[in-house]
Amino acid sequence: MAHHFLLALVYLAFISLGLPDGMLGVAWPFMRADLGQPMAAVGAITITMTVCSATSSLLAGSVVHRLGTGVVVAGSCLLTSLGLLGFSVAPSFAWIVALAVPLGLGAGAVDASLNHFVAVHYSPRHMNWLHGCWGIGATTGPLVVGLALAGTGGWTLGIRSLGWMQLGLAVLLWTTLSLWSHEGSHAPAEPETATETPPPAPPALAMWLAPLCFLTYVAAEMGTGLWAASILVTDRKLAAADAGAWTAAYFGSITAGRFAVGLISNRLGNRRLVRLGIGLATTGAALFALPQVFGALSPGGLVLMGLGCAPIFPSLMHETAHRFPPDALRTLIGRQMTCAYAGGSIIPAGFGLLATWAGLSAVMPMVVALLLVLLALTTTLDRMT
Repeated sequence: MAHHFLLALVYLAFISLGLPDGMLGVAWPFMRADLGQPMAAVGAITITMTVCSATSSLLAGSVVHRLGTGVVVAGSCLLTSLGLLGFSVAPSFAWIVALAVPLGLGAGAVDASLNHFVAVHYSPRHMNWLHGCWGIGATTGPLVVGLALAGTGGWTLGIRSLGWMQLGLAVLLWTTLSLWSHEGSHAPAEPETATETPPPAPPALAMWLAPLCFLTYVAAEMGTGLWAASILVTDRKLAAADAGAWTAAYFGSITAGRFAVGLISNRLGNRRLVRLGIGLATTGAALFALPQVFGALSPGGLVLMGLGCAPIFPSLMHETAHRFPPDALRTLIGRQMTCAYAGGSIIPAGFGLLATWAGLSAVMPMVVALLLVLLALTTTLDRMT
């Protein structure tokens, strides 16, 4: 019974991890106006979060060894709640950037430790559902901020509401620390994930291609999530609430897709799911990129892209345990998470510079290009391993 409660807490921690991820794209057009910042200034926030997240991901193993998984997860959730509450009362842009530090540190430790735990001990089904829980948080974020923008509270009320939600989750995690007393590593591996023999040592190039897949994929996913609302508000003249709803629908389709894929992932396999997902995501991104061709149907491309994105990250992460031998696994997952954070911040921030130079209409064609690069990388990696 305690094992099932522990799994529920793992899912809950990933809900809290997703809460801040989708909100910035919806809030930024209004944040930058209030704070007097150019469009590309969001890069300072995302890069700060990335550096902190990557650092805490790399250090997560040693920190968990010293403090325990439960303390790390609960403490990280508390850090992110304080960062969000600080966002809502920050008097200047410099304070916003400074508060991105606890947001990044809190996210990185949870992400690396729990991805490793689930990849080793659970089936593809649970990996997809784990990231589906991230999607619940990522969908809730833009929806709450969008509703606040539609009312009189503005972006500060929306982010403050997320901060209180995060704080509530942190309190729950702290009050259930006893469930982590024996550490998650004692959980039994599921029979369906067991392998007869460990995978052979892969070519050295594969050890770098795998992280590059995460860099490319997360750049496409988070770049779309960050800039979709700005594209819809600034370029296509939609109301803020409608743009928030479409952004929430994008993250919501990722969430729904992951829970649905979890039901069939054990039968289809990770590699097939990655190929199918890339094909569908590329189609959706192209649909959203071409409003002059598809007209009013174009925003629906966000939903299609989200459904395609759904299986890619969890399937790539779970497949790591099958591509590489156990002694390389922790290193690979840490490296993959570092590249994921880099891809989720540096490249989307670069999209801001691209939008400033060439217009927001240039962003989505770049997303399509990234997805095609991802297809080439995963195909090569499959052949190597």
